Amino acid sequence: MDSSQPPNPITALPPPPPSPPSPPPPPLHQSDADEDDETVKQLRECSSLYLSLQDCLVNTNRNWKSCQMEVQALKACNERRNNDKRK
Repeated sequence: MDSSQPPNPITALPPPPPSPPSPPPPPLHQSDADEDDETVKQLRECSSLYLSLQDCLVNTNRNWKSCQMEVQALKACNERRNNDKRK
């Protein structure tokens, strides 16, 4: 390497200071669980399954095929509720 060349300004710069850690994101659907959402209220014992389905859809970019386990669980819970109402 020829010492008469000036140092490369890009390699001569010190690295930037580390950025402060970003705050953790709020839990998914926290506001849904906190608010008196009529849809969630009507589901009663199935509401947690409904919120799990919503979380799955958010996490999979609304891919319903990836969330079939949650869909089937909510469907079964809803059918149980409807059967219990009829009795």
